[in-house]
Amino acid sequence: MKNYKTGVRPVRGRGNMNSTRRAVLLLAACIAGSALAAGEAVAQKSIRVGYPVILSGPGALIGEPSLKGAQMFVDEINAKGGVLGRKIELVIRDTKGNADEAVRIARDLILRENVDFLVGTLTSAEGPAVSPIAKEHKIVFIVPVVKTDQLTAKENLHPYVFRTTTNTTIEGRTAAEIMAKWNVKRVGTMSPDYAFGQDVTRAFVTHLKKIKPDIEIVDQQWPKLGEADYSPFINAQMAKRPDAVFSSLWGGHFVTFAKQAKPLKYFESFNNNFLGAGEAGAIETAKAMGDDYPFGVWANSYDALNWADGPPAHKEYIARLKAYTKEEHPSSWPITGYVGMQILAAAIAKANSTDSDKVSKAMEDISVDTPIGKQTIRAKDHQANRAQFWGKMTKDPKYPFAVMSPPIYIDPAPFMD
Repeated sequence: MKNYKTGVRPVRGRGNMNSTRRAVLLLAACIAGSALAAGEAVAQKSIRVGYPVILSGPGALIGEPSLKGAQMFVDEINAKGGVLGRKIELVIRDTKGNADEAVRIARDLILRENVDFLVGTLTSAEGPAVSPIAKEHKIVFIVPVVKTDQLTAKENLHPYVFRTTTNTTIEGRTAAEIMAKWNVKRVGTMSPDYAFGQDVTRAFVTHLKKIKPDIEIVDQQWPKLGEADYSPFINAQMAKRPDAVFSSLWGGHFVTFAKQAKPLKYFESFNNNFLGAGEAGAIETAKAMGDDYPFGVWANSYDALNWADGPPAHKEYIARLKAYTKEEHPSSWPITGYVGMQILAAAIAKANSTDSDKVSKAMEDISVDTPIGKQTIRAKDHQANRAQFWGKMTKDPKYPFAVMSPPIYIDPAPFMD
């Protein structure tokens, strides 16, 4: 209806239109707010990392400190805001050193705990058993300790498994290079009868014969993993009168062996020409043995707190580790878990995602500045250029246990292919 005074039709419902516009704007604001809140929730959701590792039995001597290194890195990076604005959470399970248990746990971590990644396992039976589970579920699996070549052999390699530690080829060949310089002819071996012991001993013997053809392997003993009585193996080897012995007994297994061997004068029978791979020179092993340690033998380790020639980053790491563990002489095993988590975090940041396919791609040829120097994961075999410390185990008045004097970090590059 027109207003006859003005001739203009009045605009009806202007108040309703204003109300509708306000409602639309309010709804849009709510949607935007919900989206923002959802984004913040995603950003705040933790990155869950399943961590299956030995926490009971002889292997706990290694598993517990390795896990502690991983947790130390997680605490450090979370204090700085985490990765991609998200905190990292470790979901820890005890494998008990059993491959079947490790597989069961891995499945549970993936299917029930909904972890984003797997890091861990310790023995060379556990790692290769869990790897197919990671492949099946397409989840990145970082291996910070397992050394058997079988883990990333051509027939077993897949896009989701990566090793941030050394391997049995590197360790065995390095040991051979060391023994080749000794004035010995008759060599024996003492290794656990499973993947790691077999692989590293094969690499050692093959390389030693290559670089010193006149060497004679006079005896090879293969006690089962977890053997309680080594005396039959010790006596059998002594009867063959070797000039030197290579061993890959590790952790509590080496402790039990060495304590049984010492009263039989096993080490003295070949003038302490004993080369202990399998981290027989680890601080926790030396601590566990005290004065029972066979001083004068050569051994290796993943870390050495008395590494005088190390970079500043290593000295800073040792200082932080002392504070974190509240130990004056911290373990040599935390570096394994620490570096494993450090490289995973770097790959997540590089991928800008927690999607395993993207992180897997980011892992290939990634280089990370770790406490022991730059570590690179090769794309062709998912293997880190990781070496170990080697040295003669001596009694130093600065320490209440055997230490390497001096610890030597041997470049792995010549032994990787």
